[in-house]
Amino acid sequence: MPVNEVPMGPQKKIALVAHDNKKQDLYEWAKYNRELLGHHQLFATGTTGKILEEELDLEVVKLESGPLGGDQQIGAKISEGEIDFVIFFWDPLEPHPHDPDVKALLRIAVVWNIPVACNRATADFMISSPLMEKTYRRQVPDYSAYRGRAASPSL
Repeated sequence: MPVNEVPMGPQKKIALVAHDNKKQDLYEWAKYNRELLGHHQLFATGTTGKILEEELDLEVVKLESGPLGGDQQIGAKISEGEIDFVIFFWDPLEPHPHDPDVKALLRIAVVWNIPVACNRATADFMISSPLMEKTYRRQVPDYSAYRGRAASPSL
């Protein structure tokens, strides 16, 4: 499949999300990386965004909470090219009523080749990468043939 290159500028658009049991981990990680995060545009769901904005003294675009559609809002922003990077500290040991939304968010991140960190170690490696501070040409499959195909008769 052919690919398109989508430039991610030096200022990345980063979505920050955490399940309830992982919010404290995300807050601690974000405080530790405040200086690096300050170079980027931040988005977050619900309460996470409000607390991060207060704790970090950085502007955060606040979306709905996850169960009220925040995960889906981030997914939509990914497909519209408005998110470059996702830090999602999710809790794999707790069932969540909005698990389908979480799966959809992770799926759409893969579809658009968006970097995703789901735990602190991965987030540490990604945020400290030299690629964070420069333009990166993300390769995205060319979906024009998929978009142009006729609707299936079974629909």
